[in-house]
Amino acid sequence: MLASLRQSSPADTAELAAVHALLRCLIREVAAPREEVWPAEPYLFLRVADHLLRVRSHGGIALRFDGAAQELCGGTWRRLTVDRLAELTETEMTRRTGTANGEFARQVAESRDAVAALLHARERAVPPEDPWLASEQSLVLGHPCHPSPKAPGGPGWLRYAPESFARFPLRFVAVRRELAASAGDASALDRLGPAAPEGYLPLPVHPWQLELLHDELAEPLADGRLIDLGYGHGPVHPTSSVRTVYDPGGRVCLKFSLDVRITNCVRKNSWYELAGAVELSRRLGPVLESVARDHPGTRWLAEPGYRSADLGLRLLEGLGVIVRQDPWQVVGPGVTPLLAGSVAAPGDRSAAALAAACGDPLAWWAAYLDRVAPPVFDAYLVHGVVLEPHLQNVLIGIDPEGFPVEAVFRDMEGTKLVAGRHDLTGLPDGVAGPLTYDADRGWSRVVYCLIVNHLAEIAATLAGPQAADGADLHRRLWAIARDRLARYADRHDRHDRLTALLTGEPLPAKANLVVRWARSADRAAGYVPVANPFHLGDHDATALRSAR
Repeated sequence: MLASLRQSSPADTAELAAVHALLRCLIREVAAPREEVWPAEPYLFLRVADHLLRVRSHGGIALRFDGAAQELCGGTWRRLTVDRLAELTETEMTRRTGTANGEFARQVAESRDAVAALLHARERAVPPEDPWLASEQSLVLGHPCHPSPKAPGGPGWLRYAPESFARFPLRFVAVRRELAASAGDASALDRLGPAAPEGYLPLPVHPWQLELLHDELAEPLADGRLIDLGYGHGPVHPTSSVRTVYDPGGRVCLKFSLDVRITNCVRKNSWYELAGAVELSRRLGPVLESVARDHPGTRWLAEPGYRSADLGLRLLEGLGVIVRQDPWQVVGPGVTPLLAGSVAAPGDRSAAALAAACGDPLAWWAAYLDRVAPPVFDAYLVHGVVLEPHLQNVLIGIDPEGFPVEAVFRDMEGTKLVAGRHDLTGLPDGVAGPLTYDADRGWSRVVYCLIVNHLAEIAATLAGPQAADGADLHRRLWAIARDRLARYADRHDRHDRLTALLTGEPLPAKANLVVRWARSADRAAGYVPVANPFHLGDHDATALRSAR
């Protein structure tokens, strides 16, 4: 939503973005469930900690805002700062939960300041020529419904931030062959950096992680279990997740551990996630090939292997790196992959811009739906596989005219198997357990990621501000989506879960404010109900009050 903020300076843009993000969380997780939010055109009003706030809103459940939010103070509407909104949030959440959070306001402020720093850095840096990489590095404002989406995880973060157009060489160590931990095919790592001595295997390390593991690495580097090989052959580029980088020379993506918090989690590759990524890649090959036969244009990025050092749990996880395919090697000729998150944000590669170039936003939207939604539903309903198709896990492949023709799904960490539908005999319990969701939890994850996090944001960008024509287009977009879902449901004998979506069952939205307030891991995040756009049309703020 960067372009839509239209502020005169990075500091102003960052301030307004921080207010909007926290306000969305409060509306979705606090005010709407208590029916303390209501529309009165052209504003959306809500009550937080007994104070009345208002903001101009459009975009349905995506909650897009125009301009500054305001607080009623002594009969006068005053501009709401993020520091003031964080203060109100602390009062509200402490009252609601009975517990305080002494780091919350600082994290919100640090996130705001980080966005300003990123905007300053982008003014001085040169963006990548690769359109896919440019899309990966475009998410300056972060998650639209997180209270502190860009709170930095530690010192030096700007050097490695994708949004600053960072590029840097990897560091390499060599691990004695008998101490290497690996599974699957990780041979791509052997050609990315300096050759390892006889009896050793090369292991790339994110330079930020090398700094963070300095003390733990001292002993194995001193006694020869590890050897410092120096830097790799060329620069790598961080993608939207920060810890996953693209090596254009090696034509491969690498998912590293980073012992820093990014949004809700410390982003390390746990031992069971290392093994699980390879296991899922092996199992999902035939599944996604089947889905692709039924839905041409479906692609995925396999994670064929990992490598680490078996030097205790801390270094096993801290040095673990997962190999992931290069998206340019899986898309068809003439197809350009773009991160869905960048398509959901206004800009020259946004959904609105791409659809305008094609001349028909409704046809563009229908094609987008057909590429993204049926493969996700098929994976769950037919194969018992829970994909995680949120805006950072899907690349949309466009043809030379900007029309959606392919969808690329990625990230085995978030992909799960529905319990009871797969034979996991032979897998250690510690690996098999994290690979599975029960059926209800899996469905909630699918619906949240696909509809609330993904399609609602794309639709809001396509429709634009809630002028009369924008509101009408928004209604038409969701009418098309409902028609597409109904056709899909008919082919699947009106499965109960699809029928519930079509008849207006509230949708699950991830409660990022609640989990951040509790200082819990991301896996502990619950859901709050939001309105169902298939049923309500999702064209104005009144839908918020129907979430109950």
